[in-house]
Amino acid sequence: MSAIAASPDVSRTASALRRLYFVRFAFAIAWALVMFTTASQLGPLAVTLLVLYPLFDVAAAVVDARASRATGSPALLYVNVAVSLITAAGVAVACASGIPAVLRVWGAWAIVAGLVQLIVGVTRRGMGGQWPMIISGGISVLAGASFVLGASAENPTLTNAAGYAIPGGIFFLISALRLGRAAKGD
Repeated sequence: MSAIAASPDVSRTASALRRLYFVRFAFAIAWALVMFTTASQLGPLAVTLLVLYPLFDVAAAVVDARASRATGSPALLYVNVAVSLITAAGVAVACASGIPAVLRVWGAWAIVAGLVQLIVGVTRRGMGGQWPMIISGGISVLAGASFVLGASAENPTLTNAAGYAIPGGIFFLISALRLGRAAKGD
């Protein structure tokens, strides 16, 4: 563990991030399981879930930014807040146009949010537990591109969007577990 990782600020940040990542894991898995039940159509439950996911991301980014003030600039996290708020509104509007429009908005969000996650993870490498976040950010960029491309399919569904949350949740779990040492100040 580096000298940076042993500082009290890093330990507090790691502890806060660890708790947040456990919550994000649980939310992502629960969201995906419910979303799978309605992924073939844009009914009221699917629309609600599709708008809820980026709004949850807003709340998580705010918590993350507050926890990260002592260990680095949270500027990119505030970018993520703005992008996710725009996405929630964009998804709500896109739902009126159908699944292809939703997939395009969702895909653009996955690309931008993935880039932010990747960059934030790289800047936090010294803290530990960030490689899963870096990998997850990269996968999000690729998944986003596939959503945009998949919007042109003959009968697109939201199944891939629902499935997208599962690996992300698992990466949050792995990162939370790996942050255990930094949270203890080891």
